Amino acid sequence: MTGVLGVDGARGGWVGALVVGAKVTWLTLPSVAAALAVDAEVVGIDMPVGLPATGRRECDLLAKRELGAAHPRVFLAPPRGVLTATSYAEAGALHRDLAAGAGMSVQTWNLVPKIREVDAVADDVRVVEVHPELSFAVLAGRPLVAKRSAAGRADRIEALRRWLPDLVQVPPGDDGLDALAAAWSALRWLLGTARTLPADPPRDELGRPMRIVS
Repeated sequence: MTGVLGVDGARGGWVGALVVGAKVTWLTLPSVAAALAVDAEVVGIDMPVGLPATGRRECDLLAKRELGAAHPRVFLAPPRGVLTATSYAEAGALHRDLAAGAGMSVQTWNLVPKIREVDAVADDVRVVEVHPELSFAVLAGRPLVAKRSAAGRADRIEALRRWLPDLVQVPPGDDGLDALAAAWSALRWLLGTARTLPADPPRDELGRPMRIVS
């Protein structure tokens, strides 16, 4: 039986949650290429796939709206041109030019290497973009409290057990939880029960859909 893989960025690489039936296998992955070498029918990844030439993606704005007070958990994907930058100063200047004068946070700049990694393999039809906070909100029926709090971790494990009742071992920290939520959305995509933001996603200049699957 082939499974689904959820992938979340972590320090020095990526965390993967491979789900086959009710079994979860935790993976430490050095690269997105390594994730795609895993035997999985769908790979749900918490990183932008389709990128705008200019401005903002509708899917990011819709995700922020859905999360309400928790909207800061969704970062706005940068325009594709920013990926060519070699410094934060250069990236900031490009971002202002391409995003109607809006600045770019250091947090977003720190994600650019991982966005580049995903961009290099984004034509693989198994890859779908997810956002764990949206996945958890759909799974739990509401946005959850901050994931780095004890209550937030407990809420997320409880939500995941609605899907995997026998779930016991979850790595410390939040990357494993997010990877498993990404796997849940990947499975829904595989089964044809997922929803997307927006419902009819536009495509970027490379033909990749700009959407978030949950």
